[in-house]
Amino acid sequence: MRAHYLQHVPFEGLGSIDAWLRTSGYEVTNTRFYEPKNLPRVEELDFLVVMGGPMSVNDENEYPWLASEKEFIRRVIESGKPNLGVCLGAQLIANAMDGKVFKNSVKEIGWYPVQAAASSHDAVFKFPEETIVFHWHGETFSLPSKAILIAKSEQCQNQAFQIGNTVIGLQFHLETTPDSAHAIVTHCRDELIAGEYIQTEQDILSAPQERYETINRLMADILDYLHNGG
Repeated sequence: MRAHYLQHVPFEGLGSIDAWLRTSGYEVTNTRFYEPKNLPRVEELDFLVVMGGPMSVNDENEYPWLASEKEFIRRVIESGKPNLGVCLGAQLIANAMDGKVFKNSVKEIGWYPVQAAASSHDAVFKFPEETIVFHWHGETFSLPSKAILIAKSEQCQNQAFQIGNTVIGLQFHLETTPDSAHAIVTHCRDELIAGEYIQTEQDILSAPQERYETINRLMADILDYLHNGG
């Protein structure tokens, strides 16, 4: 089995996802859009993971590869293969499948709770009633026409969605480890300005180890769900 991930900046890698993929028997390959590298053929992969980044999905003039990336994501989704999107990755999935991406009412940076969204669909992934997760975003998205909302919050309605049993988009970061939290703070600390939902560097980096373990377990549950087809 081959898992391929799309990476947009050097400091936003797989985090805890890497260990899950390798333990589950996947060969792991990547396309790093900040380096010269081609996308694989859809037939060559079994699982796609789309990571985060500071750019917007609407920045195609500045990052021309965004157009081909969205087309690639759409083709993977239509193939029925598992696809996970994280933060920018979730926005790319939404945009590739007819959703719109636009500025959220507030920037959300730090550790804040999300809640499970009520759904009449029995087969969707079940989030905990409430859990504290790691956020770093200023944009949000409208749900694609075939998507089901599976997590929400007061400050950002569309926090996670699902398309069928093979696609999940997360506006937040469940893959975050202490090392990856430190990396994003180091590279993006200019965004840590006063705001209702923007924590300080100290607040972000002083999170207890148990918090990382909780979100990493939840990420593993989502990956298991996608791997098993629901």
